[in-house]
Amino acid sequence: MSNLFDLLVAGLATGAIYALVAVGFTLLWQTSQTINFAQGEFVMLPAFLMLAAMHVGAPFWLASILGILLSMILLGLAFKMLLVDPMMRHGVLPLAIATMALAIGMKEAVKQFFSAEASPFPSIVPTGDISVLGHAVSLQSLGVLVVAILAVLCLTTLLNRTSLGHQMQAAAQNPTVARIIGVPVERMILLTFLINAFLVALASLLITPIYLAKFSSGEVLGQAAFIAAIVGGFNQVRGAIIGGLLIGVLDNLAAAYVSTQYRAAVPMIFLIAVILFRPQGLLGRAEERTV
Repeated sequence: MSNLFDLLVAGLATGAIYALVAVGFTLLWQTSQTINFAQGEFVMLPAFLMLAAMHVGAPFWLASILGILLSMILLGLAFKMLLVDPMMRHGVLPLAIATMALAIGMKEAVKQFFSAEASPFPSIVPTGDISVLGHAVSLQSLGVLVVAILAVLCLTTLLNRTSLGHQMQAAAQNPTVARIIGVPVERMILLTFLINAFLVALASLLITPIYLAKFSSGEVLGQAAFIAAIVGGFNQVRGAIIGGLLIGVLDNLAAAYVSTQYRAAVPMIFLIAVILFRPQGLLGRAEERTV
């Protein structure tokens, strides 16, 4: 039972990071019908930006702030203006292909300019164990879970309890009507891209100390978050959160009780089952779009 409890806590911590990245998938799709297949690489890059800042003498706290700010500029503002806006005129499929190419380019650039070797990364939470309900739980896993949950709570509060959040939701649900009633739709869409960039930078800060900074880390993370977004419901933020937690727990339990070699197969089987029996996702809603 102790081992199961540890696996559940670690799975929830990993799942909370998947949820952060999956929420980014969902927000971009809701507001601009953008599917960003470079989302995993978006999580990988901020860690290397922070390492670069530390290499030139910046303390970790300053490197973290600089990494988040640079991520918001590069992965939020520049991504939208230089790639999404020009490609969106050609449709969703060319944009999806462009983000796949971006993912490859980012991965190879990091490999070329930094290293193909994994690099250690400082943790924002202390190491060690703490007793929870009579079980020794990793402080790192607990800290990651708490920070990720706080970030999600802040985001949901912004979306559901503030005027700005209501404008973002209006811009996502019906841009034409939102423009008529005075909502600055383009500004709301840009804000969504900036929020996504902040979320991936935060996810990078949380997950990199556990899995190290390496150029290929975005592949698995992006795939897991994409599966989480589909499982939970691609058009629901709360669905992405539930999907992320489920995939994180399933992944950890599969590694412990099935096989580390086939751990990725269990979430995929779960994804196939969801697509077959509930295509809109566990908490998603069926929708129709004009093509």
